[in-house]
Amino acid sequence: MVHAFIMIKTAAGKSEGLLAAIRDLERVTDAHIVAGNYDIIAEIDAPEIYDILEAVSSRMQALEGVSETKTYIAMD
Repeated sequence: MVHAFIMIKTAAGKSEGLLAAIRDLERVTDAHIVAGNYDIIAEIDAPEIYDILEAVSSRMQALEGVSETKTYIAMD
C-alpha cells in the first residue's frame, strides 16, 4: 500500500467549498484546511504509485478552484 500527502493550492475563497469535494474523492482518506503555503492537505492510500498519480492528476486537479498540487509519497 502506498500512502501520500497532497498539498493543494486553491483559488481565493474556494478552500472551504473544495474540502468536501476532496474528501469525497476515491482513495482520499483525510483532508484538512491548513495555514501556510498551501490551503488544503489531503492524504491518499492506494495499492500502487500509479493509482496515487491518477487520483491527483485526473480527479483532484480537475476540480474547479484547484490551482496547484504537490504530491509527497510517504517512505515509511
